Amino acid sequence: MLRFIPILTIVLMIGPVSAGLIGTILPAFGILPALGGTTPSLDPWHSLMAQPGMGASIRLSLVNGLIATFVSVAIVMLFCAAWQGTRIFHALQRILSPILSVPHATAAFGLAFLIAPSGWFVRVVAQFTGWDRPPDVAIIHDPWGIALIAGLVAKEIPFLFLMTLSALPQADTDRTAQVTASLGYGRITGWFKATLPRIYPQIRLPILAVLAYSTSVVDVAIILAPTTPAPLAVRILGWLSDPDLAMRFMASSAAVLQLLIVIAAMAIWIAGERLVASVGARWAVDGHRFKQDGAVRGVLAVMALVAAGTVVLGLVVLLVWSVAGFWAFPDLLPRGFSLRLWARELDAIGNSLTTTLLIGIPAVVIAVSLVLACLENEVRTGKVAGRRAMFLIYLPLLVPQISFMFGLQVFFSLIGLERTLVSVVLGHLVFVAPYVFLSLSEPFRALDPRYGQTALCLGA
Repeated sequence: MLRFIPILTIVLMIGPVSAGLIGTILPAFGILPALGGTTPSLDPWHSLMAQPGMGASIRLSLVNGLIATFVSVAIVMLFCAAWQGTRIFHALQRILSPILSVPHATAAFGLAFLIAPSGWFVRVVAQFTGWDRPPDVAIIHDPWGIALIAGLVAKEIPFLFLMTLSALPQADTDRTAQVTASLGYGRITGWFKATLPRIYPQIRLPILAVLAYSTSVVDVAIILAPTTPAPLAVRILGWLSDPDLAMRFMASSAAVLQLLIVIAAMAIWIAGERLVASVGARWAVDGHRFKQDGAVRGVLAVMALVAAGTVVLGLVVLLVWSVAGFWAFPDLLPRGFSLRLWARELDAIGNSLTTTLLIGIPAVVIAVSLVLACLENEVRTGKVAGRRAMFLIYLPLLVPQISFMFGLQVFFSLIGLERTLVSVVLGHLVFVAPYVFLSLSEPFRALDPRYGQTALCLGA
């Protein structure tokens, strides 16, 4: 029975994605019988291209996603190179691990309350400048999407850091660092020349998952990104929510375009990988050791701590705002505190919380059960998931959610599961299972098998 669990897991993750893509691609070319679309047509694409600001929306999605991913990867790699194996490294690990569980939207709201023209950072500056009103500067929803990039970087650093942590033991990094140090290499240079080439293939899929998310993000973009025009994924959500059902055709074509943007971003990233690999191969043997890197290491430590501290401080400010009374600019703290907002929204919060638990708990329980069964099957058969299996596991994270969710809704409506808790749980399971596998796979594989043997001897 256990040997069928991996197949079931793959089907539960790939099946909804495949059904969703089919249900999106067909309407994108005019085929949706429920709305009268029975013949192929390019009219949805003509309507899409005629929308104002499409070029800017595509640019925001593609360029900002690439920049956010590059900055996140660069900070994580540089910090690991500079501080791996030190107390600062382990301290940041303890700080970042809980941050990973913070929802993206929550972190984005916290960042917005920090960097807004009337946010806490500006209030601190106002104490020294004497400002009595917020500056007239577009920080949130800025036209270049800098706030969006900052929000994505702050939230993706913990994920990439923990993925890198899981890969480091497999590269025997401690002894590698000792060897490079004995050869006179600086800590950062030695890490990049000897360690990074061995761990990067293991974190490549997580990086591509971050890239796919960054180029198609909706929740963070609604909070931080420009609005005139917005990134493509946000506009797709608006078109899908339009009361005019005919907009579903154009929205589907936009969803397919979003998928193509993600594919283009991945192609650019992979091309960049090859360029860096080519240059890096020559740099690795050029003999430069760059031993004096103390100042650079200090800067990198500050950057990593600022990224983590920004999220934590944003959560604190968010909590303060939830109980704040009158809070005039430029006061650092409210003049009073009140639970009035909590009391007013308590009923709605209770209903939403109940629904959230009814969706979240089953999705997590099912995902953990499936992943543990898959890992136990690995132990019993001696076959570890290969690269193809890992690609299938990551596939739901590599495909933009907005590109197949409408099609998945169409599929659920055809089988009678539309707007049910079952359909929502299955939709969440598609994304929860890969993250659970990433979190549990390495610790499970590192578990000493003698524990199980001892338990069997004791009658378990």
